[in-house]
Amino acid sequence: MKKNRLGSSDLLVGEIGLGCMSIGTEEQQGIYLIHEALDKGVNLLDTADLYHYGRNEEIVGAAIRGRRQDVILATKVGNRRIPGQEGWGWDPSKPYILSAVKESLRRLGTDYIDLYQLHGGTIGDPMDETIEAFEQLKREGVIRYYGISSIRPHVIREYAQRSNIVSVMNQYSLLDRRAEEEVLPLLHERGISVIARGPVASGVLADGGEEKAAKGYLDYEEAELLDVRKQLKAFAGADRSMGQTAIRYSLSHPAVAAVIPGASSLAQLEHNTAAADISPLTGQERQTLQQISRANRYDAQYR
Repeated sequence: MKKNRLGSSDLLVGEIGLGCMSIGTEEQQGIYLIHEALDKGVNLLDTADLYHYGRNEEIVGAAIRGRRQDVILATKVGNRRIPGQEGWGWDPSKPYILSAVKESLRRLGTDYIDLYQLHGGTIGDPMDETIEAFEQLKREGVIRYYGISSIRPHVIREYAQRSNIVSVMNQYSLLDRRAEEEVLPLLHERGISVIARGPVASGVLADGGEEKAAKGYLDYEEAELLDVRKQLKAFAGADRSMGQTAIRYSLSHPAVAAVIPGASSLAQLEHNTAAADISPLTGQERQTLQQISRANRYDAQYR
């Protein structure tokens, strides 16, 4: 599998990673899927401390035991369980990050994290304090590099200017092109890589995704989605599936170093990783695909 450098780091990530949130909570099945992914050339595993209340990190940790050297391990921080309250609170403070990383290391069964990511963020956060925490963890060797996971352009701009992030995880697909105008050019110019999540748009762009289309997606309604699917299927032809074509679309932007589609079964995993064997889209093919969707924009709340 082709590997790309993640930003200014020395991390070389396979262009197709694995979004581990999708592997479920059954340990043996999760370990099996991760081992199959590694055997197929995947080396970027992305998890987070909040996925299944830490259980996902535990399963990932069990899967990489004895194979740590084969993995670029990415996890996230910032969401906090507050005793007596339902759900998760938001805490990007330095003390919390320095505390939370210890729990992630314990669950993952490792003494370092390759890519530690802030799992969200708002413009009102104490960004300098957050950055200080990540920089301290780098100096201590607890993490190798850090990034953010965000779809908020104003937050991304601040971190791109004020910190040493090497990556931004951002939702990006043929149906979610919000980042193309405001985010991707900036990050490409600054040498910060994008890790694209949701390349098949929650399954809407995958083969058999008609039922997903019925629920709508962003500002698309069912009829529009079915039309996009029809045109995408015609474009894909016989040599590649709709989903694989969608994955190649997300990878076709020069800012994108990797995509992280999820997989809850071996068949899905095999389908996703096979996209690595398909030729990259040409510039003309990318433009053709753009004509079947629209260049949507971020809502004001995200800008």
